[in-house]
Formats: sequence, C-alpha cells, structure tokens
Amino acid sequence: MSFSESYLGRLRAKVGSTCILVPGARVVVKRSDGCVLMQHRSDFDVWGIPGGNAEEGEDLESIAIRETMEETGVRIWNLRPFGFGSNPKFETVSFPNGDICQFFVMMFYTTDYDGVPVVTDDESKAVDWIHPSALPEMLPNMRRSIEAFQEFERTGVFQLI
Repeated sequence: MSFSESYLGRLRAKVGSTCILVPGARVVVKRSDGCVLMQHRSDFDVWGIPGGNAEEGEDLESIAIRETMEETGVRIWNLRPFGFGSNPKFETVSFPNGDICQFFVMMFYTTDYDGVPVVTDDESKAVDWIHPSALPEMLPNMRRSIEAFQEFERTGVFQLI
C-alpha cells in the first residue's frame, strides 16, 4: 500500500505536518551468527531495523510481521517482546518532508525467519545482515533499540527506553 493509502497518510492529509502520536513496532531479527536484519532507509539515508506504524484494526505483533515482510522480504514468526520505546527525546522524529511523529513502539525480537533479505519497496535502499559490533550510521531511536535488545539479552529485564 502507498503512504497516501495508509492510516498515517490519510491522517496527514487532514492534520498536515504537526506532531502526531504514533503507535508502532520494531523488530530485531537475529541470525545464528549474531547478525541482525537491517534496512538502509531511503527517507533518512541511514540504517535501521524493520518496523513501522499501526494500520486500523492491527495489533502490535501484526505490525512487526507485516512491516518486516514489506521492508525486507523476510517472513518472521514467534516474536517475543523485549522492550518499549517512548522517550520523546529519541522517539520524536522530524522527517525530511517536515512531518513530525512521536512514536510509542513495542520492540520484539525473533530468531525464527524464512527467506532471503531483498529490497521490496521504496522505503529501503538496501537490506542486509549486520553484526551489532559493526553498526553503520543509524537513526538514534533504532540504535537505542538494538542496544536495548543487547541489554535484554544480558539481563533478561524488559527494557523501557
């Protein structure tokens, strides 16, 4: 679906670029060698992890599954929550087109996936498996999500960031 057809796109048509509060989900898809699935985002020209915003009638797990497939071509399942991102300092994002969103995101992880990463839409310039010890330039909220996952793996404590 195009942005203009999405819930957020239809809302933007009514409210313009003003800051809106947006529920969503992000996913750390972890491969057996420790690498995580990442996308080179076309909007900011930096890397991030799969994720996105809610559509009407969608639950958080469905968002994560749909967005991962749309952005990377990889099918995921058996998602487990590891944290929640809501700090406005990091989750308020001004997009290149002037739109502003404050995100509230459930963060999931999985090691269960199928498929080979491939660019499937215009949201991604590239997709690849990248080791967390060699992260490329990223959006701060995405980097914090990976760091929160690493802390969760280390401690087993649900992360509020």
